[in-house]
Amino acid sequence: MTISAQTGPGVLLSVTPETAGWRYLSFSVIELGAGDSHAQRLDDAETAVVPISGRGTVRLDEQSHEVARRSVFTELAPVAYAPPGVEVAVEAGDKGLTVAIGSAPAEGRFPARLIEPSTIRSEVRGGGAALRQVNHTLAPPVEAERLILYEVYVPRGTWSGWAPHRHDGVDGSPYLEETYYFRMDRPEGFWMHRNWDDGTGYDGDGPDPYDQVMSGGDGDCALVPGGYHSSVACPGANMYFLNYLAGELVAEKRATPPCFHSEFTWIESDWGAGAWDLPVVDPANGATR
Repeated sequence: MTISAQTGPGVLLSVTPETAGWRYLSFSVIELGAGDSHAQRLDDAETAVVPISGRGTVRLDEQSHEVARRSVFTELAPVAYAPPGVEVAVEAGDKGLTVAIGSAPAEGRFPARLIEPSTIRSEVRGGGAALRQVNHTLAPPVEAERLILYEVYVPRGTWSGWAPHRHDGVDGSPYLEETYYFRMDRPEGFWMHRNWDDGTGYDGDGPDPYDQVMSGGDGDCALVPGGYHSSVACPGANMYFLNYLAGELVAEKRATPPCFHSEFTWIESDWGAGAWDLPVVDPANGATR
C-alpha cells in the first residue's frame, strides 16, 4: 500500500495498526509552522522522533533538547527516544519544523534520551547498481524495545534492499512491520517499491503468491506488511528513505537479520557479474558482441 503525503502544515502522513491492518507499528510525519507544537503521551508504547527539516525543541517530560536539520540530504539529526508514560512534546522554531514520529508497544526498559548522530553506526552496502548507505538510526547496539529505525541513501537509478529480503514470520524470518518514508532530491523524482511472495521454497505451507508494485514521489510512504521487498530510485533523482520497523523482536534480538531470497543472493559474491557494456549488439551486422 502507498500512503500519499498531504500538504502541510499539520499531519502529512499517518499510519496506525488499524489503518495498516497490522499489530505493532504506528508512524506519522508532522509539519509544524513557526511556534506551533505537538504533544503526545503513550502509556503502553515507546516513541522515537526523527527531525526531517527545520529547527525546534523536543521535550521528554523534564528533558529539553534542541534539534535541527537543514535537510535529510545534507546531514543526520539527533533522534529523541521516549519509553511509555513519558510526554513527548515537539515545538517548532521560527522557521518551522517537520518531524517523523513512530511508536510501538513497550514496557519501559530503556530511559528517555537524545541519541546523537555521532553515535549512529553507518555503513555502505552492496555494489554496482545496488550500492547504498545505511545508517543504523535506532538499531542495535542503540537500545530500544521494539522500534528499529534506519535512514538510507540511494543514488539515482540504484536499488536498495537487494538481494530481496523478508521479515514477515514466513520461512523462518522474524516478524516485523515496516514503513518506508521516501524523499527525493528533485521534485519530479519518483520511486518504485515491490512487495511479493512467489511461493519459492514452500511445500504447500506458505502464503498464496502475490505481487504488489507501488510508486510514489517525494514525501510518500510505502507499507511492508509482508513478503520479499526492494526499492529503486528513478534515474533522475537521488533517494532517501526512513524505515520504521516494529514486531516480535525485543531489545538485543532486534539485531536478528531478515531472510534473503536465495535466487538473488548470488550477486553478493560479485556485484558486477554479468553487467553489460554497451552496445551489446553490433549495429553493423546485428551480431552479438
